[in-house]
Amino acid sequence: MRKQYVLLTIFALAIQFAQAQFTLDGEFRPRTEYRHGFGSILPESTEPGFGISTRARLNAGYSTDAYKVYISFQDIMVWGENRQILPYDQNNSFAIFQAWAELNLGGNWSTKLGRQVLSYDDQRILGGLDWAQQGRNHDAALLKYKKDKFALDLAFAFNQDYSHPTGFISANNVYNTSGFFSYKTMQMAHLSQSWENFSGSLLLMNNGFQNDAAGLNDVANLQTIGAHLKFGKDALTIAANAYLQTGEAIYGTSYKDVKGAYLLGLDFGLKASDKVKLGAGLEIISGNDETDAANTGAFFPLYGTNHKFNGFMDYFYVGNHANNVGLFDVHVSADFKLSDTSSLMAKILNFSAEQELASGEKSLGTEIDLVYKKAFKGYALVLGYSHLFAADGMYELKNVTESNAASGQNWAWAMLVIKPKFLNTAK
Repeated sequence: MRKQYVLLTIFALAIQFAQAQFTLDGEFRPRTEYRHGFGSILPESTEPGFGISTRARLNAGYSTDAYKVYISFQDIMVWGENRQILPYDQNNSFAIFQAWAELNLGGNWSTKLGRQVLSYDDQRILGGLDWAQQGRNHDAALLKYKKDKFALDLAFAFNQDYSHPTGFISANNVYNTSGFFSYKTMQMAHLSQSWENFSGSLLLMNNGFQNDAAGLNDVANLQTIGAHLKFGKDALTIAANAYLQTGEAIYGTSYKDVKGAYLLGLDFGLKASDKVKLGAGLEIISGNDETDAANTGAFFPLYGTNHKFNGFMDYFYVGNHANNVGLFDVHVSADFKLSDTSSLMAKILNFSAEQELASGEKSLGTEIDLVYKKAFKGYALVLGYSHLFAADGMYELKNVTESNAASGQNWAWAMLVIKPKFLNTAK
C-alpha cells in the first residue's frame, strides 16, 4: 500500500500548492535489451540475454524565495519479475531517488541537504549515471557559493546502515555496506570558473571506505584530485581531464596503498557543418602491474557516468575492471543530424591495456557503437547497436578462451522516453 499512499500524497500536495511555485512531472522509460556479450565475453555455451525493464519516476518540487524542496520517487520494473496477483513488489525496487531541501543563506550562499545527484563537468568522476535505470545518488550535505561565473561546492557525507540495533551509537560506527566503492565518509570541493571561450574546474575529494565483514574496522581514505578544462571557439571544442589518486582503497578483503594512479583524457570536437559533428580523442587510465600485493597503481573513476566513456558495451569501469591492467582508449565519432527530429551517432573505439597482461599482451580489441534518436510529439524513441571485435588480450582479460567464445559479441537495445509535465505553477 505504500506506493498508493505516496501517489495520493503527491496529488494532494499538487492541489494544495496549485497557486504556488509547485511542479509535478514524471518519467516513463521502458527499455528492451538483447545482450550477446554486453559487459564481458559471452561463451558459446551460454544463451544470450533478452529482457525488458521500465523506469517510472514521479518528481515533485516546491520553491520559495527562502528554500526549495524536491522529491523523486522511482521504481524499476523488470517485466515478468512478479508472479500473477502477487500483493507486493518481489524485487523491492521502489525507492526515493532524490529527497532534498535547498536553503538560501544569502550573500550568494546556499546549502542543499539530503539525497541528491552530484554531477560535475563531463561526469567523469561524479555523475548522475542516468543511463542506468536506477541512476546514482548521494546522501550528502552540500554548501554552495556562486557569483557571476565562479562557483564553489563543498560536499560532506557520513553514512551508516544501522545493521546493528545500537550501531548508530557504538564506539566504532561500523559501516557494513560495501561494493561498488560505497563509502562511509566523503568530503569534496569543486571549484569552477568560466570565461568567454574557456572554462576550468578543480576537484578535491576524499572517500573513506570501511568493510567490517572483512574484519576491517578502520577506514581506508582514498583521495582523488584533478582538473577538467574546456575550450570552445567557432566550430572547434577541446576538452581535457587530468586526475590523480592516492591513499588507500579496499579490494576484496584487504587494503591496498594507491600510488601513482592517474587518468588523462583529451577530446576534440569539430562542427563540420550544420548537420555533421566530428569527434576524436584518447584516454589513458593507469593500471596495476601486480608486482606488489600491498600496493596498486590502478585508477578507478569512482562515481562518474562511466557508461558514457570507453564504449557502450560496458567492458571497463562499470562495476568491473577495478585494480586491473588499466586502459588506453583511442576513439573517433560522428554525429549526423538526419532531420529536425532525428539523429545518428557512430563511434569507433580501440582498446589496449595500460599494463601488460600475464601473457605480455596489451591489445584488447575494437568496439563500434551506433545510436539513433527520433523525437515525436511528446516522446522520443532511442535505438542502439554495439559490436565488439575482441583481440587476444580481451579473451585473456575476461577469462574466456577464443575457441570457447560465441561468435559476434554484440548488444542491441530500444528505449522509449516519455516525460509528462503534470503541473507547473512556477513563476
